[in-house]
Amino acid sequence: MAITRIGNPALANVREPNFRNIVINGDMSQSQRSTSVSGITGTGYNTVDRFKNIMSGLGTWTASQSTDVPTGQGFAKSLKMDCTTADASPAAGDYNLVAQIFEGQMLQYLKKGTSSAESLTLSFWVKATKTGTNICELYDADNARQISKSYTISSANTWEKKTITFPGDTTGAFTNDNAESLQLHFFLGAGSDRTSGTLSTTWSSFTAADRAVGQVNHADSTSNEWYITGVQLEAGSVATDFEFLPHDVNLQRCKRYYQLFDDGDATSAITLGTSYNSTTVYTVIPLHPEMRTQPSIDQVTGTNYYDYLSNGSSHNFDSFGGSTGNSTNKFMRLNTSPNISTTAGHSGWIKSLSSSAYLAFDSEL
Repeated sequence: MAITRIGNPALANVREPNFRNIVINGDMSQSQRSTSVSGITGTGYNTVDRFKNIMSGLGTWTASQSTDVPTGQGFAKSLKMDCTTADASPAAGDYNLVAQIFEGQMLQYLKKGTSSAESLTLSFWVKATKTGTNICELYDADNARQISKSYTISSANTWEKKTITFPGDTTGAFTNDNAESLQLHFFLGAGSDRTSGTLSTTWSSFTAADRAVGQVNHADSTSNEWYITGVQLEAGSVATDFEFLPHDVNLQRCKRYYQLFDDGDATSAITLGTSYNSTTVYTVIPLHPEMRTQPSIDQVTGTNYYDYLSNGSSHNFDSFGGSTGNSTNKFMRLNTSPNISTTAGHSGWIKSLSSSAYLAFDSEL
């Protein structure tokens, strides 16, 4: 029996729309770590999942998940960058950008490094106090290649939609593995080391001075704020409508890179454990979905932050200690720190005791 596709014939040769957006969490709806982090002066993941602050110098910032969004576009959240300590005269090596980093194995269909290399179209909504020229960059980490394009914020404190198309790169394939291959950068400012050349508007070998030529300095006043949402990067030269994913699907995609297990909730169990001997507790924490690589533990510790309830007794401890047998789908703990006094063969459950306790697993790029 023949199967007939029902749909728009004009879309017959267009890539299937499901997961066409290379960017994960482009609607800024997921924020496992925190909804607001202040005092940011360096590089790291802070608030909205999958979006990384990469910076050196150029002031102090607060990053937050905001409810300020474009009207009538379907977005509920945005990423807000708020300058709290200004730097009106950046040093040559200063820079500040918001980035997302992608695995090479997720990008093979782009055919980079071949004569059939796909163009990439970036679309997003942006709002800022400061108007003027801004720079978006794609950086190929496998082959040290770059391309930068400018966009203009025309009206202060007004949501504007921007669309930028990057041509396909016929030089340098992305490595087919789970390591970083492509970085998407939104510059907020940069010193002369990254602005003194000629903007690299075609794919070329990495030259630092050509990366952010013309970029305005969003760090020149503590009145400055910069918002972004609806970030979509897709194959082809046409920007399609933003691809909204179900909340649970979006969260699962983020959990490949970061999984929060406990954020100071003293009312529920973190995991089960079994006493191997009088001082060592074995615990296995399943990781779902499977993470990108064997993760590291991200924990906030302190005196009696955690509790092992076993054999009718409470055994307080400060942090999770040594580990072994870890993989991308489980995390195995072998002891606690400091070691607790328990009875071999008994089991129990582990919970946090402090509202300041925090336990997560990190395999970010």
